[in-house]
Amino acid sequence: MTACDRLIVALDVADAFAARAIARRLAGEVGMFKVGSQLFTAAGPSIVRELVADGQRVFLDLKFHDIPNTVAGAVAAAARLGVSLVTVHAAGGTAMIAAAAEAVRGTATRVLAITVLTSLDAAALNAIGIGGGVEAGVTRLARLAAKAGAHGVVASPHEARALRDARGGGFLVVTPGIRPAGTAMDDQARAATPASALAAGADYLVVGRPILAAPDPVAAARAIVLEMEAATAVRQ
Repeated sequence: MTACDRLIVALDVADAFAARAIARRLAGEVGMFKVGSQLFTAAGPSIVRELVADGQRVFLDLKFHDIPNTVAGAVAAAARLGVSLVTVHAAGGTAMIAAAAEAVRGTATRVLAITVLTSLDAAALNAIGIGGGVEAGVTRLARLAAKAGAHGVVASPHEARALRDARGGGFLVVTPGIRPAGTAMDDQARAATPASALAAGADYLVVGRPILAAPDPVAAARAIVLEMEAATAVRQ
């Protein structure tokens, strides 16, 4: 898998028109596009179908969290759309994750479990009654997700090495909260550079605002890929 394949661009934009524009500009420059809550709410499943029909790989990041039967139905619908990755919340529990994994059996869709959002730090977790620190919480949820049949997890770059050491190869680690050196942290509490995330063992990097808000999104994406290529060469 090339560095370009490992880069996922988050289409966190207001509507299908904006999503089409950025996807067309970045086609061939990145490996996948993430459709999250904002775009999906605005444009619905049709934007996913359109991207897939255009030959793009799609990461549907809707973070399903409900009773097992409901989540299984939603994940099965995502697989029928042709998405490559789909997310559920690990906090939904073993039965829910297992139902999601079963729903994509025999398809090319892979289920990722959300561990701890990258906007949260230890103080924020304590405020909602989850103690023990971020890394302990992430690794605990990742262990639960793996046992339930998830194909990987979403976690910040700060926990990527612990997850890779614990789970080994074959278990996907997808890291949002990627910020190239010199860019704003925005609302990310646990961010890292592309190079450090890959060095820690991440399989895929999710980048949104540093590319979308750049004067030249293509140049921004290419710069990130170059940094990823250098980091990958070192890791090998």
